[in-house]
Amino acid sequence: MSTSSVPRPDPAAPSGAALRRPAPSRAARHRIPEGARTALALFAAVRLAGVAVVIAVNHLTGRPLVRNLAHSWDSRWYLHIATHGYEHLIRITPTGGVQIDWAFFPLYPGLIRALDTALPFTPGEAAVLVAWAAAGAAAYGLYVLGHHLYGRAVATVLVGLWAVLPHAVELTIAYTESLFSALAVWSLYCVLRGRWLWAGSLAALAGLCRPTGCAVAAAVAVAAVHEAVRRRGRVPAALWAGTLLAPLGWLGYILWVGHRTGDLLHGYFTVQSAWNSRFDLGVGALRFVKVLALHGGHVVYPVALVIVLTAVVLFGLLCLDRAPLALVVFAGVLLLLVVGGSGSFSSKPRFLLPVFPLLIPPARALARTWRTRPAHVLLLGGALAAVSLLYGAYVTVVAHSPL
Repeated sequence: MSTSSVPRPDPAAPSGAALRRPAPSRAARHRIPEGARTALALFAAVRLAGVAVVIAVNHLTGRPLVRNLAHSWDSRWYLHIATHGYEHLIRITPTGGVQIDWAFFPLYPGLIRALDTALPFTPGEAAVLVAWAAAGAAAYGLYVLGHHLYGRAVATVLVGLWAVLPHAVELTIAYTESLFSALAVWSLYCVLRGRWLWAGSLAALAGLCRPTGCAVAAAVAVAAVHEAVRRRGRVPAALWAGTLLAPLGWLGYILWVGHRTGDLLHGYFTVQSAWNSRFDLGVGALRFVKVLALHGGHVVYPVALVIVLTAVVLFGLLCLDRAPLALVVFAGVLLLLVVGGSGSFSSKPRFLLPVFPLLIPPARALARTWRTRPAHVLLLGGALAAVSLLYGAYVTVVAHSPL
């Protein structure tokens, strides 16, 4: 027999070794990819450096070293709810308003209470631990979502940009932004992957975390309707189940407060009004900007104005970038609630921390720049990190404006 008659192996066919290769184990399938580990290490390094700067500034100003991490502004309300439950803390404002703890949603203090009960932590330590764990989960979710849409480079830059936002220090103190961000990003990722029950369940939890949880529910609902129209109604029952689940956390707490106040539909909003927190289509914000332009103000307020205006521009770029509908709806609704809401203007940058889709256009641009001019990207990243660390310590320790 000539050698030409011997069958040649098909190069496209799997080899015997490949056929014998065992399937990846459960642990291997759930192992964090190398790219994600790099992004998470970058995020952790920046934010732990931010914590260190806060501690250093506390030391220089003679304050308790770590008190600001767990006992800043709203943190005290969350800790009191975790320790004593609702209806035990009421404050009378100088103008005679009655502020009650019903304004704060229950998921974060509930987690603090659970951790404090199960482990030998103080409520303050439990609050910081929950915030740190949630920040890590949010950063990982941000990488996974970014990698799913745009690849490793954009995902890494996306996480890095989120870590160096001016108010990113508030992701590592006893506030709800990190927990809300984690629930939001994973819910939206589940929408993109068509996992509707998970998307709705996580959206419901986000609705128990912050009043802006309605933005996550809106994103799930709009994406579900769009998918149903695209498929001409031929969608799995899980899509409609997830859509119905999504607003239940937010709506349930709103109605519970309304029931407690005796005004089922308006009670919660009456409670929020005592905090000067209402949706007025931006009238209060415009009035504040006018006062700021005429009389000037503390450095925190001009910076907050610049951040809000930048967010509006980035939303326009996000729309032009043809981002997935769920991300656009989430960012649009949350941005509308922040810009159109009254209340302390200095808190608006914190409320914008979870609006991570706004970072997609600059992340994509920086990822393209990295291929040709990596030194420029590193220089910009270092500058943003320095500003974030110093400004974060300033707003947390030095400034007296509400976070």
